[in-house]
Amino acid sequence: MWWFQQGLSFLPVALVVWSAASFVFSYITAIVLHHVDPLVPYISDTGTIPPERCLFGIMLNVSTFLGIATMYVRYKQVSALSPEKPKILRLNKLGLTLGWMSCFGLCIIANFQKCILYYIHVLGACLTFGVGSIYMLVQTILSYLMQPELHSKDIFWARLAVFLWSCSSILSMFVSSVVLYSGLYGQNLVQKLHWNSQERGYTTHIISTVSEWSLAFSFLSFFLTYIRDFQKISLQAVVSLQGQTLHESPGSFRAEEQALLIAGSI
Repeated sequence: MWWFQQGLSFLPVALVVWSAASFVFSYITAIVLHHVDPLVPYISDTGTIPPERCLFGIMLNVSTFLGIATMYVRYKQVSALSPEKPKILRLNKLGLTLGWMSCFGLCIIANFQKCILYYIHVLGACLTFGVGSIYMLVQTILSYLMQPELHSKDIFWARLAVFLWSCSSILSMFVSSVVLYSGLYGQNLVQKLHWNSQERGYTTHIISTVSEWSLAFSFLSFFLTYIRDFQKISLQAVVSLQGQTLHESPGSFRAEEQALLIAGSI
């Protein structure tokens, strides 16, 4: 049995590989068609113009469902490991709520492009990365509370390091984006897909785009820390039949009505 076949470890693996592929494939397509500059464009810019927009949208929609499934399995695992610890259970429910909000934001990013509906796209980014970073914080705190009995210290430190990486990327991206779009370097920069290295604001633009790519891959790296945990869990569906057929025959209805009448007469 391969390592990714153990338990449900394929879920975070699929989430990371598929999401990274969605960024890379849309980037390659946009570069080949000369829709963006090769040197570190915004991730959203690589999913703005067809056909890469279609590829970007459908692949991120799949990532959304993979993220929902991964976060739910993580929620069930923590609940099963700490059934009598109210503090952990409350944090666990909070984490699931935040995680699903972040996934909803990713769905918004996939379907509302930056150059078409900018403010809705920004809302999706805030949900994905802003709320998502809080989800990472909650999971890091859970890892701290559950060690050393249920979690190793190495996992806690790994998640803390990735969380700090994510926060530094958010800070860098926020500051550079505010400066870039403040009006100092021109208007309508949101629609700008091609930059010249001699233009004013080019350095700030590069800092912003590099921060965005760094932020995206910090999120993917966080889910890589789930692999070892997910190797030790499996979910099973229990089927409970309420009848011997999937339809109700007229005879069965009459039998049920007769039984009710008898019960009523008694």
